[in-house]
Amino acid sequence: MEAQHAKDAKVRRSLPLISSWLLSVCLGLFATAPLLAEEQRPAAKGLHEIPDGELDLMRGRYTVGNNKVLWFGVSMITTWQTQAGQSVQGTLKIGMDFQNGAPTITFTPNVNIGVADADVAIATGERTIDSSGLNNASGLVQSVQIAGDGNRAGNATSLIVRDGDVADGQGANTGASSMEAANSAATASARMDANGARLTIDVAGQGVAEQWVRAGSVGQSIRIAGDGQNVSNQLQLELVRQAVPTNALVMASVARAITLNQGIGNRP
Repeated sequence: MEAQHAKDAKVRRSLPLISSWLLSVCLGLFATAPLLAEEQRPAAKGLHEIPDGELDLMRGRYTVGNNKVLWFGVSMITTWQTQAGQSVQGTLKIGMDFQNGAPTITFTPNVNIGVADADVAIATGERTIDSSGLNNASGLVQSVQIAGDGNRAGNATSLIVRDGDVADGQGANTGASSMEAANSAATASARMDANGARLTIDVAGQGVAEQWVRAGSVGQSIRIAGDGQNVSNQLQLELVRQAVPTNALVMASVARAITLNQGIGNRP
C-alpha cells in the first residue's frame, strides 16, 4: 500500500512538467489568430499622430481569439513484421483536456509481441547505424536508415485541427506511466515522463523503431540492420478548438479597443 501511495505521488508531481512539454508541442503547431487591419485616416484637428513604436506595442491587442484549445491529443502506432513472421506492435495515446480550465491528462499505452513462425539468423558483421544526431533535432523529425536487403519502412505523420466539441471517450487513463513487453527476440515499450512520451520497438539484431513527442520536437525514426523486415510508424496529432460566433467576436473586439484606447491620442 505504501509503495502504491509513493507511485501515485510521483505521478502527481510529474504532471506539471508533462503539461509543460505537451503545451510546448501544442503551441508550436497552433497558428495564432489573424490581426485586424484598419484604414489609414488623416489625423483630426487637435489630435497627434501616434508614434510607430507605440503602435507596435498596441498591435494585436484588440482582437479576441476564436481558437481556444479544448483538447490536444497524440496517437502513436508502431508495427514491426520480421522475416521470420514475428509481429511486434506498440501503441500510445495521450489526451490533454482543457475544457474545465486546468488540463486533465490521460495516458493509454499498449504493447504486444507475437510468436515467430520460424527461427531466423541474426545479422552480424559490419552493419552499424548511428542515429545519435536525432537527439539534437527540433521540430518535426522523420528518419529511415537501412543497412540490409529486402526491407520496407515508412513514417507517416498527420495533423488534424478542427472546431467543435470534444467527443466522449477520447482516452482512458490506465494509471501507469509506462508499459513494456519483452522476450528473447524483441522488446516493446511505451512510456511517458517529465521529458516527454516515447514508443520504442527493439528487435534483437534487426533494428529499432521509435516515435516520440517532447518539448519542441515530434519525431519518428526507423533503423533496420537486418533483411526482409517490414516496419511502419504512424503518428497523429489532433487539436480541437472552440469556435466563437462571429458577431460575439466583433463586439468583444470593439469593446476591448474602446476600453484600451481611452486617453490615447489626446495629447497637448
